[in-house]
Amino acid sequence: MTEQEQLLARLRQCAYRIRRYALRMGEVQGQGYIGQALGYADVLAVAYGHALTLRPAEPEWEGRDRFLLSHGHYAIAFYAALIEAGVIPESELETYGSDDSRLPMSGMAAYTPGMEVSGGSLGQGLAIGVGMALGLKHKGNPAFVYNSMSDGELDEGSTWEAAMGAAHHRLDNLICLVDINNQQADGPSGKVMGFEPLADKWAAFGWHVQRVAGNDLPAVLAAFDAARALKAPQPRVILFDTLMGKGVPFLEQREKNHFIRVDPPEWQQALQILDQSQAEGVPA
Repeated sequence: MTEQEQLLARLRQCAYRIRRYALRMGEVQGQGYIGQALGYADVLAVAYGHALTLRPAEPEWEGRDRFLLSHGHYAIAFYAALIEAGVIPESELETYGSDDSRLPMSGMAAYTPGMEVSGGSLGQGLAIGVGMALGLKHKGNPAFVYNSMSDGELDEGSTWEAAMGAAHHRLDNLICLVDINNQQADGPSGKVMGFEPLADKWAAFGWHVQRVAGNDLPAVLAAFDAARALKAPQPRVILFDTLMGKGVPFLEQREKNHFIRVDPPEWQQALQILDQSQAEGVPA
């Protein structure tokens, strides 16, 4: 097995465990943003299993790459990635959404180690990321800033103001990750507010653009590596087309899966499906 094949095998294990952690947290409350967690797990596996420079025991280490969860309702997916990375112990997932937990249902930086911002109203993360990236440049800190956001945030004017600012300041230390699952609370994202041709729009704003299948692990890995290695004075964006509920067919097929309520027996059924696919070597 080549070094690249070994890396991909390890990242597939990471993605599997992230999906499993998210389902176990969802079972605690009986509901949650599980569709997003399953769909975005491959992206988070590459981010936290390969791309990010961090020290799990020192989440505020100055040399760390910053990962901003602009879409705060993806917190269950983010916590799963932090558990996989060793920032949070696995035992805490049983406290998800409970009183005094460090894992509230919506991301809160004041509670959770490794969480840089509280992503409440959508559209705030990229502007914060621009400020952080500028600050790091002024300090001579070579760290990257990753802003993770959803396609629903493309409706927000603040997103595009920040995109202009990032290009103006030539922030080559800023990488934006956009989850395009075409689903938001009010329905399909493209019907709520059409956003295509999306790659052309980001390019017109002065960004280096990649668009890949977000559940194709080799493609996700290559996109992260290319974004970091690019030698050009401009910010980078990776557009990930993902499938909500990826890896659990009965959740993939739900028409409304922005926020999922799952019947008690279905949680174990979902875990069994993931486990069987993993045992058979079938990618989620």
